[in-house]
Amino acid sequence: MSGVFGVVSKKNCASSLLYGTDYHSHMGTEYGGMAVLGDRFHRSIHDISKSQFKSKFFEEYKEMKGDSGIGVISDRDTQPLIIGSKFGTFAIVSSGIVENTGELAKELLDSGETFSEMSGGRINSVELIAKLITQGKTLIEGIRGVYERIEGSASILLLKEDGLYAARDCLGRTPLVIGEKDGDWAVATEDCSFLNLGFRRVRFIEPGEIVSIRPSGIQSEHAGGDRNQICAFLWIYTGYPASSYEGINVEVVRERSGRALARGDNVDADLVAGVPDSGVGHAIGYSMESGLPYRRPLVKYTPGYGRSYTPPSQEIRDLVATMKLIPVRDVIAGNRIVLCEDSIVRGTQLKNFTVVKLWDSGAKEIHIRPACPPLMYHCKFALSTRSVDELVARRAINALEGRRTDNIAEYLDETSEKYRKMVDWIAREINVTTLKFQKIDDMIEAIGLPREKLCLHCWIGEGSPACCTR
Repeated sequence: MSGVFGVVSKKNCASSLLYGTDYHSHMGTEYGGMAVLGDRFHRSIHDISKSQFKSKFFEEYKEMKGDSGIGVISDRDTQPLIIGSKFGTFAIVSSGIVENTGELAKELLDSGETFSEMSGGRINSVELIAKLITQGKTLIEGIRGVYERIEGSASILLLKEDGLYAARDCLGRTPLVIGEKDGDWAVATEDCSFLNLGFRRVRFIEPGEIVSIRPSGIQSEHAGGDRNQICAFLWIYTGYPASSYEGINVEVVRERSGRALARGDNVDADLVAGVPDSGVGHAIGYSMESGLPYRRPLVKYTPGYGRSYTPPSQEIRDLVATMKLIPVRDVIAGNRIVLCEDSIVRGTQLKNFTVVKLWDSGAKEIHIRPACPPLMYHCKFALSTRSVDELVARRAINALEGRRTDNIAEYLDETSEKYRKMVDWIAREINVTTLKFQKIDDMIEAIGLPREKLCLHCWIGEGSPACCTR
């Protein structure tokens, strides 16, 4: 899931754009980009896979002059793109993933369209979205047409001379929020990007809503729908602790999640800890509920290493997992440790790096408590997991069944014997004393939205249609 930020100002917006975009750095690891509209478009895109966003743009942004702009931290595609069209020239960024890119691109190519952004030999999904938009009779109709044709999700920021247009994914899987400061306007994936820049949150854009933003204010160009399935993983892992979605704060949800883990547990232990950073809030909640002291047996070397889940290659994920966490032996040695983690996806980093560091530092017992249920399905709406074969829960099921199988209904039942055997297999695989996952109902209650308002596809395969047909 990429992160986007846009600003419309009465003065030069480049500084707000730089820092607002930078506050989305936890949302992606591949590319960063900004486009500022002044007398013309000023655009820059950099590879940020080996360096921080600010270091790439800090000198460059000073040369950008304009009163409106858009920025992105991208997990896959180079963006923003500048497009010449019948609607005029516009810049565009997007967050999400288009599952049927190949099919839609073929339709466009067959009709005579061309694609120029062929990084790595594949279609850039942001360019595809732009091409779909230009097929509409009006800009708004074109944006609406995107949601009628794509499978997956896409929240869009589109900047042209007459304003900044923000469109939220039609089922709300990826968030967008509007902020205001002294007549300046901002729109972002993460509202934590507003706080230190002085913006106050005005409102969340509704699923499927299209909003125009100008110095004179905001206007809804197309009303949102009444269906919402925002990604539950935003609260469990992806989102920043200071952010809120649908008015519900990430850190508060993680504390409630940790409390639920503790209420369902009866393990004897000496301390509770969280895998930095996203496991920390869950561990604090566990400590608050259980009375176990919260301590830090693992500390993250923040200056040099980001998240180990988001990079696309296993080699890079392993490198980050190896280097970023430093064990504190004096806290670990001889202790029985409850370790809260946001999730277990592939299991390789937890097994090969985190757990090994604890055992090698003298841990007496290691009890892993993930804040969400086992992931059973690949994500269809963001670039996180791309295949069920990489999921440790599916590897466990295949091993227990003696073959590859998609018949997993019994393994979804937290009370079944097959579920217990799956969890035991994963515990042995990652070499821990005990393993106990969060229950799906407890996770939903911790978030605080009705079940039907959440996308739970990664865990139970449920979900609304992949696109809008309103």
